[in-house]
Amino acid sequence: MTGSEWVVEAYGCDAVRLGDLTAMRALFRAIVTELRLHPVGKAVWHRFPEPGGITGLQMLAESHLTVHTFPEHASLCLNVFCCTPRAAWAFDERLHDLVGATDVRVTGLLRNYAAAPQDSRVVAPAVVAV
Repeated sequence: MTGSEWVVEAYGCDAVRLGDLTAMRALFRAIVTELRLHPVGKAVWHRFPEPGGITGLQMLAESHLTVHTFPEHASLCLNVFCCTPRAAWAFDERLHDLVGATDVRVTGLLRNYAAAPQDSRVVAPAVVAV
């Protein structure tokens, strides 16, 4: 059994949208809808004092979705973890549309849930280019 995880860093974002809870909720809605994910409850949000941003967590039947925004740096970090494989979201295009990102860097990870090797060595996850 394998799963998919994406660690995303977006730069050149619109600082106003990064500090706007409505914009972050729209980001989560787009990801959940377009990747056909299944929330298991309401998202949890925390807004930091100015000039800080927003942290959000959405628990999913597939695992989780998180975002951390940094308006003062015009950037955000996003993590999408699915315990089943699926096609990657159009991160570049959609983050440009939703938060104005001009530079998006995606690290895709293929997660393998097989039993650990007998010798218990630490094995790094395979990185998948997206």
